[in-house]
Amino acid sequence: MSRIGKLPVAVPAGVEVKIGAENLLTVKGPKGTLERKLSADMHIAMEDGQIVVTRPNDLKKNKALHGLTRTLIYNMIVGVTQGYEKTLEINGVGYRAAKSGKKLTLTLGYSHPVEMEDPEGVETTLDGTNKIIVKGIDKEKVGQFAAEIRTKRPPEPYKGKGIKYSDEHIRRKVGKTGKK
Repeated sequence: MSRIGKLPVAVPAGVEVKIGAENLLTVKGPKGTLERKLSADMHIAMEDGQIVVTRPNDLKKNKALHGLTRTLIYNMIVGVTQGYEKTLEINGVGYRAAKSGKKLTLTLGYSHPVEMEDPEGVETTLDGTNKIIVKGIDKEKVGQFAAEIRTKRPPEPYKGKGIKYSDEHIRRKVGKTGKK
């Protein structure tokens, strides 16, 4: 039995969960509404204020989907109640970010500024000129957009310049030394 999959998902007060045809799950909460079509192989049921996910048999595919389905449901409930947030830091001389409307403009040492548009359901805010906070209710979209911002200038190992997650540690390398 999947250790994660067998755990029931508690539905907090103020959150409305609808399980539609072919496992179309709609979660409505104080921060918004999320909708996702989950695998039709899994059995999803509401039992006294909790969502229980069960699998029909022990095929390898169903074992893998069991824990995944439960985690996706849990992430949707956390998203509509608390939301998700990723923080990115910009390190480097002259590297900075600016925001105007839904457009994020990054100055990253290239010959041109890099402009990015906030996708649907994701909001970026700036804390100073070197900290970007990506917020939203969909964990997948928040993580994906934060990763896209990071790919514009990933951190390099010698001086640590670039865009990194706030909780990320960059392994530093020692530079070249001259001949003696």
